[in-house]
Amino acid sequence: MKVLVTGGAGFIGSHLCERLLARGEEVIALDNLSTGRLDNIRCCREKSKFRFVQGSAANQDLLNELAQECEIIYHLAAAVGVELIVAEPVQTIQNNLQTSEAVFSAAARFSRCVLLTSSSEVYGKGQSVPFREDDDALLGPTCVSRWSYAVSKTISEHLGLAYHRQYNLPVIVVRLFNTVGPRQTGQYGMVVPRFIQAALKAEDLNVYGSGEQTRCFADVADVVEGLIKLSTEPRALGEVFNLGSDKEISINQLAEKVIAITGSKSRIRRVSYEQAYGPGFEDLIRRRPSLEKIRKLIGYKPQISLDESLARIARQFKSNGQV
Repeated sequence: MKVLVTGGAGFIGSHLCERLLARGEEVIALDNLSTGRLDNIRCCREKSKFRFVQGSAANQDLLNELAQECEIIYHLAAAVGVELIVAEPVQTIQNNLQTSEAVFSAAARFSRCVLLTSSSEVYGKGQSVPFREDDDALLGPTCVSRWSYAVSKTISEHLGLAYHRQYNLPVIVVRLFNTVGPRQTGQYGMVVPRFIQAALKAEDLNVYGSGEQTRCFADVADVVEGLIKLSTEPRALGEVFNLGSDKEISINQLAEKVIAITGSKSRIRRVSYEQAYGPGFEDLIRRRPSLEKIRKLIGYKPQISLDESLARIARQFKSNGQV
């Protein structure tokens, strides 16, 4: 099978490309390298069944050309990280909407299956935990730029499901929760690589807010396996799925765990949201998915523990000299 991965040089995209190649698929990775890196796909580029195309997933002509060659499109290209979203809200909205529109238009032209990676952000400030795929969303006000990402992802979901209903386009929507692993960068605010790099340098670990907010962290290897299984399951078409881990940990506990695993002498330092992101920033106290739906359909169950993930990431930073 020949597949297209938009955002293929990104953190999750590069791992997806590797796994698809290992399965014997022919892979085209499209990335404009705004946040993706060629180094992420260094091993992929050595494979005869891999092709890298540098360009934007918002380029309709390019998407049409690539979609014609493929059977499945994994659409991962999107703005990443809270810091980038807060700093560049215009680009966030434009990037997410324009790329999704181009992907669905190209897919419809050639009747290609699209797996859209959405985000847990679409649940907004929802209070019903764990989050279920059919829960109502409670989004913050438009004057808070942080919610622009959630809105753009929500519209992308609506667009994909509208293509499915109106044109019978094969579409699967996957809401990713916090995903971690080697190659993830802390450059855009991702908490795990930020903590681990600081710990390896014996620097303070900056915990934003009270640190009592909880998250669930899944290893990228488990997430990629889930994406592939969903993309090959006919019963997933036209459906929305949560994908990640459902084991909660507070950010304070995460910081302590990182210090213990790395053997660091770092200290934990509290930083207000206002200091980190500016006035008016809003955050969720808990973010935990229900995995009942995806578990029932494909038997999904995360295999890699958080401790193992953190150790793998630390080893990667050390081996790459990033400490």
